[in-house]
Amino acid sequence: MAEQVEDVSTLPLPDAFLDFLRRNGLDPSIYAASHSTPRYIRLKPGCERHLMEIEAEIKCKLKEVSWLPYFYYLSPDVGIARTKAYQEGKIYGIDAASGAAVLSLGISPGDHVLDLCTAPGAKLCMILDLLGCSGTVTGVDVSRHRLAACRTMLQKYTLGDCCRLFVADGTTFSLIPVRVCLNSKSSAAEEQLEVYKEWTPRRSWKERKRAAKTRENGASQFFSQIQDPELIFYGHHSGVVGLSKCEVYQSVNDHELLQLGYDKVLVDAECTHDGSIRHIQKFEQWGWTTLQRRVLDAERTDFLTVLQLKLLANGFRLLKVGGSLVYSTCSLTLSQNEDVVEQFLSQNASAELLEIDAAQNWPCKSARIPKTLRFDPMTSSTSGLFIAKFTKLAV
Repeated sequence: MAEQVEDVSTLPLPDAFLDFLRRNGLDPSIYAASHSTPRYIRLKPGCERHLMEIEAEIKCKLKEVSWLPYFYYLSPDVGIARTKAYQEGKIYGIDAASGAAVLSLGISPGDHVLDLCTAPGAKLCMILDLLGCSGTVTGVDVSRHRLAACRTMLQKYTLGDCCRLFVADGTTFSLIPVRVCLNSKSSAAEEQLEVYKEWTPRRSWKERKRAAKTRENGASQFFSQIQDPELIFYGHHSGVVGLSKCEVYQSVNDHELLQLGYDKVLVDAECTHDGSIRHIQKFEQWGWTTLQRRVLDAERTDFLTVLQLKLLANGFRLLKVGGSLVYSTCSLTLSQNEDVVEQFLSQNASAELLEIDAAQNWPCKSARIPKTLRFDPMTSSTSGLFIAKFTKLAV
């Protein structure tokens, strides 16, 4: 115990945060490794021949992550944002633990995937990489400007062909994946309905007029004042082109969702980010008083656990029978992870936890609930992350 206290005392963490960790049963010494935790990047498949060129530019040897394909690690102080490889879309930054969450989905060719809290977009890019040129991905986020950044990433990495992005509340989003239906397309043409053409970054006159009206009214930026999901991007093979708005926005009942829902759903829920090493390090620049409002405030934590349960419940509702859902957060607290999972399971008889087969060789540990996993800087040399995988049973 004395050794632990000595280690903790050397950390640049305020007493309030240390108290928060202890109240949540977390060992503060896991942050002792924070400044030596490697930086991780993912190499876009097909760019392997550029490895030596990338290493020469960053003046650093890229070391392969043995348990995660296309992932490499480097010194945490090496920057990549100004490199040619990053600007040309050959590499992007994503923590290995986040990559593990995506890999846990077990994505197969032809899957229809829902990323319910998609910003800032690195996991979305990896999902699209794994999916290839079949199936579709639907990305949803409540923040328009953060989702617009995701759209920029898709264009930069030329990954948006099978993707569509909606500004929407993940707790109420209810649109099913678009499955090509020639009859509905022909009927739309026969009725001369306005259909979606190829996506263009230039907004239509109607969209510009609506945006101007919103600015004039001084509308809140919060999603609570946005009525319908807003489609801000769609690729050529996302299933949207050629359909009418009523077809893209068609609603189905919960019984129909059992067959028409998504094959895979990722719910990487909003959280206090206390397990994200890079996020916590930023408070050294932002000021530790900001930490009180964003992480330590009890009312915010209570709000987040309610939000997390709602996101998980809605993501599961949109999952088809036999599909897989992964719930993850970059918090290490029990209240935002195991407690949410236990409450969700008690309310959903058709939900069952699954073993994550790919995790047999991962440097992580079992969480409190069997079949759930935890990554942390000491155990995994990654940021902190909790992962639980569910399937939907036919009941």
